[in-house]
Amino acid sequence: MIQESLSSTARVLISVFGILNMRNLVIRVLFGALVCGPRPCIGCPSDCECYATRRTVKCVSRDLRAVPQGIPGHARHVIITGNNIFRIGPETFQELKNVTNMVLSNNRITEVASHSFSALSNLRSLDLSGNLLAFIHPEALIIPGSPLQELNLSRSLYNYTSLVDITTSLRWGGLGGLLRLDLSGNHLVLLPPGVFSHLPSLQHLILVNNSLTSVYKGTFSGLGRLELLDLTHNSFGVFRGDALGELERLGPVARIVLNHNPYVCTCEIHEFAVWLKSSQAQVGDPEAVTCASPQEYRDVPVLGFGVQVAGCEVTPPPLVGIGEDVGDLSLQTSYVLLGLVMGFVGMIFLFVLYLNRQGIKKWVTETRDACHDVLEGYHYRYEIDTDPRREQLSKEGRVAAKSPANGHFGQNPSNNRLSKLPADTCLVQIPTDTQIETISTSVDL
Repeated sequence: MIQESLSSTARVLISVFGILNMRNLVIRVLFGALVCGPRPCIGCPSDCECYATRRTVKCVSRDLRAVPQGIPGHARHVIITGNNIFRIGPETFQELKNVTNMVLSNNRITEVASHSFSALSNLRSLDLSGNLLAFIHPEALIIPGSPLQELNLSRSLYNYTSLVDITTSLRWGGLGGLLRLDLSGNHLVLLPPGVFSHLPSLQHLILVNNSLTSVYKGTFSGLGRLELLDLTHNSFGVFRGDALGELERLGPVARIVLNHNPYVCTCEIHEFAVWLKSSQAQVGDPEAVTCASPQEYRDVPVLGFGVQVAGCEVTPPPLVGIGEDVGDLSLQTSYVLLGLVMGFVGMIFLFVLYLNRQGIKKWVTETRDACHDVLEGYHYRYEIDTDPRREQLSKEGRVAAKSPANGHFGQNPSNNRLSKLPADTCLVQIPTDTQIETISTSVDL
């Protein structure tokens, strides 16, 4: 009896253990199907690798001509690099609303069409670095809800036209929530005023390794929350008044990095050196801001650079806080004095004209009469030159000149009016422009 009860209990235990083992096996199979390990998961594009635990899809150096279709909808990180994808359009990223991080670097992308990323409603970070962006639609970066926080465009702009396109895209892209923008390595020579004015939340602006030579008024307008401005490895030779004012307007919160630029330490560097000492802006590592030329001042910190060192005229440093006001006041005073002098000269000129008004009137009248006489003479001469009788007389004179000059008339009676004159006619030579009249004189023999 006891043995039967033990055997039945054993069978029950065996069956229970079997059920548990089967359940564990099923769980392991399902878990393996979900996890996939390092191998591609089911439904992953053939040229990509998918990792379910990290929700990541990688398509690296596969010579892809387009973004592969069939990327799992649960993916959050999509990394597609080292391919030959020339264009991105609104049809590229469909059914990928869960993606938060998109890396499209080094794909030789040249065109980004309108609303290319509109389907990525949860996109937080977009990396387009290392491409050849030549055509960027003004609405290329528009995403409903403006979720984008980081945008990497380093080494991606093809030429200056691309800068104009990306400026328009930043303005019309609805990027009010963007926190970080990287434009390094794009050979930028200048930044248009107001280029960042539609990025009110921007905190980090990276402009490293460009060719910027100056900062103009309004370049950083609208950046009220900026925390980092990196201008290292550019072509700044000196910062003058407008540029220093633009940097000062960033406020004490912003950290400005200005080292590794070819600063020219001549007389013009003094204003920049004074600003480095007295500015409220946070200049990162000001001791690293050193001179690049002339050779005798190479690697000398600009912070301690004085006008005496450069051999310039020694002038007292401007008073902090009122120097600019004093300069403006002296300039205004100069304008006022110039205006008074010009007004005084004008009054003297008008007074002289008033005293000589009769003489001026007489001179004007005489000049008018002289011009009138000259015009009358020209008119009289014109009437004489156009008289048809003068032309007829000139023809008759030429005919008379052709007759024989032997002292006897009448040798050629045909077509000769002189042959018809009486013998007692007196001939008088008159100018060619006077009408000839026949005068007959009777002589009594």
